[in-house]
Amino acid sequence: MLPSRYVKHSPASHESVSVQVLVLGDIGRSPRMQYHALSIARHGGRVDIIGYFESPPHPELLTNPRVQIYPLASPPSVIQLIPFIVAGPLKVLWQIWTLIRALGYQTQPARWLLVQNPPSIPTLVIALIISVLRNTHLMIDWHNYGWTILAGTKGENHPFVKISKVYECVMGQVAPTANITVTHAMKRQLEQEPYNVTAPILVLHDRPASIFQPLKSLPDRRDFLERFSETKDFASNIMAGETRLIVSSTSWTPDEDFSLLLDALVTYAKQDNAPPVTAIITGRGPQKALYEQKIQDLENAGKLPNIRIRTAWLTMEDYAMLLSCADLGVCLHMSSSGVDLPMKVVDMFGSGLPVAAYSGYESFDELVKDGVNGCGFKTADQLAVILRRLFTEKGSTQLQNLRKGAERESALRWDEEWDRVLGRVIGVID
Repeated sequence: MLPSRYVKHSPASHESVSVQVLVLGDIGRSPRMQYHALSIARHGGRVDIIGYFESPPHPELLTNPRVQIYPLASPPSVIQLIPFIVAGPLKVLWQIWTLIRALGYQTQPARWLLVQNPPSIPTLVIALIISVLRNTHLMIDWHNYGWTILAGTKGENHPFVKISKVYECVMGQVAPTANITVTHAMKRQLEQEPYNVTAPILVLHDRPASIFQPLKSLPDRRDFLERFSETKDFASNIMAGETRLIVSSTSWTPDEDFSLLLDALVTYAKQDNAPPVTAIITGRGPQKALYEQKIQDLENAGKLPNIRIRTAWLTMEDYAMLLSCADLGVCLHMSSSGVDLPMKVVDMFGSGLPVAAYSGYESFDELVKDGVNGCGFKTADQLAVILRRLFTEKGSTQLQNLRKGAERESALRWDEEWDRVLGRVIGVID
């Protein structure tokens, strides 16, 4: 039995706009797609979010009556015990079944299907099929390229990588009604070989949501630092500027080389009279246990004197507050494609937090302005130099100026950017 089809409302109203938002990943760890849903609902549209429900999503998604979440069933755990050459295809078959069931039968037909890419397989082809069967406009939100991420672990010449690249290029050419990219550099790349995307491409830069705000008062900072378990024992030292607080958010994957930060802190700690540093590392991912052991080994070897490194998993509210209370954010995102941008830096700017970020990719300058709202580095030694410069008494003025630059950047918000770029396209703004 074929899925029901979308029937266009005439005359169309904002309330008649319906959108399926597809994330073949954890909804709670997909902030951009959550923000899409909230923007559509804020203007009266109806949103169905389809994805894995593993970590808590944005609180407003759970309370907004115009948003419905449809959790995808995770693949059976037994698949993880099978060799990749067999488990890979089985996982894809499972995903195909769950996607068709959710997009075609569990949800009502929608005017738009907005899909996050990557992952590309099998998301794009299923989204194309559903959009044809249900008379739905398909919009791809290009965060990165699936094949470049796969190449980071398999190598660019691996057969699966080559197939993935061809698949992604073909889907980009034939599938979408429209496209969104996170940078101008990605838009230029999609318009050229080998992608040759001809459908319209809109650039929607990531901007911080309203939950990320600069610190309002010093008492607020003290209250949080004294409440937060990872900082409560030395909150007074942080407040006095005697200990510097660093925050880094990571997915603990190979495209973020966490050893850069560890090596930089080891080098920094060798400096005489270097101010103590507390580094809070947030996030979940496959390499977390590996690096936690490396941190323990460095501490046991006495290579991190006056350095405290703690890992944590926070609610969005606590994470936003932690960013606003920190002295410096550190971003290790390396960009497999060279043309995406890290959402974590956007959140840091939204909280008025200056950043030290890895800068070795093309689109870096679209977000971080070196010396204005942050600093770029490519090696651990360069990061150590930045930490020494900013955390000494002489560097306090520069750090304060960078914070002012980050606060200016925080004035650019997601709601205004989304309304300007997508509001009329989706149909929720006249």
